Amino acid sequence: MQILDTVTRNQVLIGEDDDHIRRFISINLSHNGFIVHEASTGEEAIKSYLAHQPDVIVLDIMLPDTDGFEICRRIREKDPAVIIVFLTARGQDLDRIKGLEIGADDYIVKPFNPLELVARIHAILRRTDVSLKPQRHILQSGPIRVDLNSNKVFKHDEAIDLTPKEFQMIRTFLEQPDTALSRNELLNLVWGEDFVGDPKTVDVHVRKLREKLEDDCSKPHWIETVWGLGYRWRKDE
Repeated sequence: MQILDTVTRNQVLIGEDDDHIRRFISINLSHNGFIVHEASTGEEAIKSYLAHQPDVIVLDIMLPDTDGFEICRRIREKDPAVIIVFLTARGQDLDRIKGLEIGADDYIVKPFNPLELVARIHAILRRTDVSLKPQRHILQSGPIRVDLNSNKVFKHDEAIDLTPKEFQMIRTFLEQPDTALSRNELLNLVWGEDFVGDPKTVDVHVRKLREKLEDDCSKPHWIETVWGLGYRWRKDE
């Protein structure tokens, strides 16, 4: 089964709490060929990053829950190659220096010209080869391998036929191994925060994944049930 490849050079995540500014940026980036994901808080930005693995993150420093500096640190720990551009009202030199020291690739002060933002993103993309990120191409856990280039899953080097949602779910698990994920978190990460269907769809997809991945579905090794919460991918020892 052919699944749409989501690892591209044109996915951008916008972490900005001002709805007007966020939509303004989103519209301009979309008009310039980018696929845009939006987040209004720091935690939403982290979840969207994990779900979509964008190539570029445009990040406001003054977010309501967690500041952009901390979000940058957390993302840099997972991915040293993703492009991060700070977009903020803070123009002090110390903030600029701090942002660059913790891993930002660029720093734009509000108010700004959206065409300048687009131009800077294009310039950084030209300077960096974001398509060569081995840590983002293959996710491996024991005999289970997820190839993010082809969007295929293998067990002992044999391809496993998955639906798009099953693929997104196993990708989510392997990106956060040994982490208990609630049903609501899995719904948000795999189906999107605007999903209004039955939460039990998570259980159905887990059952189908187990049938395809586990040696014994009655005694699952990889996808563990966290009673009263959801599920967890057992980290490979």
